[in-house]
Amino acid sequence: MTDESYIKLTLEIAKKGIGSVSPNPLVGAVLVKDGKIIGAGYHQKYGEAHAEINAIKSASESVEGATLFVNLEPCSHFGKTPPCVDALLESKIDKVVIGTLDMNPLVCGSGIQKLKENGIEVKVGILENECIELNKFFFKNVTKKTPYVTLKAAITIDGKIADGSYQSKWISSIASRKQVHKLRAEYDSVLIGANTVNKDDPQLSVRLVEGRNPKRIILDPQLKSCIERKIFHSEKNVLLITSVEKKDTVKVKTLKNLGVNFLFVKTDEMKQFHLKTVLKKMSDQNIASILVEGGAKVYNAFIKENLFDEMQIFIAPKLLGNGIQFLSDFGIKEMSKARKLIIHSFEKYDEDLLLNLRK
Repeated sequence: MTDESYIKLTLEIAKKGIGSVSPNPLVGAVLVKDGKIIGAGYHQKYGEAHAEINAIKSASESVEGATLFVNLEPCSHFGKTPPCVDALLESKIDKVVIGTLDMNPLVCGSGIQKLKENGIEVKVGILENECIELNKFFFKNVTKKTPYVTLKAAITIDGKIADGSYQSKWISSIASRKQVHKLRAEYDSVLIGANTVNKDDPQLSVRLVEGRNPKRIILDPQLKSCIERKIFHSEKNVLLITSVEKKDTVKVKTLKNLGVNFLFVKTDEMKQFHLKTVLKKMSDQNIASILVEGGAKVYNAFIKENLFDEMQIFIAPKLLGNGIQFLSDFGIKEMSKARKLIIHSFEKYDEDLLLNLRK
């Protein structure tokens, strides 16, 4: 097998940690000696042993003289666990092949430097783009101190997300909805506005696929969410963001008794949040990724302030005519100033087309 083949294997192994390791990165490691794999491991849970340690512990024989393949640079600092680099030095591994540097300022090349200084051969940059893509949430959050934000919407060909009475069930196919649930399981959180809570009554769960339910975040500056909605009576993993002026109301106390967590944030003169401030506070709470699922005002706000990283748009081959637009006016008046995006990928789910768009 080639270096690329082993790194590809580490990427597949690393994915087993999806939903369990955030805000840490997804990491897989493979130990090879005399042309055969003698151990493998991945980062299984936030705060627990890293992939390299689990690979060493799993080895079927002595790892002295072996080569370690890992998709991310081994850590060289004390965090929740001791530095992986020290464990590699103690194990007397000969060589380490790394997919990409760790962009964490606490690491960022220092792990590689320490390995080299102690006589271990190091090779870096194998399937680098694939390795960066796997940990796009981690890299954005650790370098910018703000979560990775994806806007997800299901729209008709003519750009509607609901009919005139705010009914959106169902624009997209069951195959598309399963893919949405898969996405939810991959993100730390799903975010919606109070209007979506009241009109759609969503659960925001992953009931169509296997996986853990994300944290549900509600942007509700004026505390207009209806207490009777399903989201407040299902799994108790809801964070409601509202203005500081609402802190001591009866409604807040009632929702707290239902298990809802609150974050109180100042609003501007228009009684709206500064989204950049909200995102910083999300990062402070170890939320590294957010899937924004509506509604139209929320989509518009993220786009207007340029606070998104990608879009996942499910386009159904349907025409509605009248209805609720996906987007409205966010300040652009001329075609020459239109916000340009890149089509990163596209897939078909039954009759629907999914566009993955990047900035």
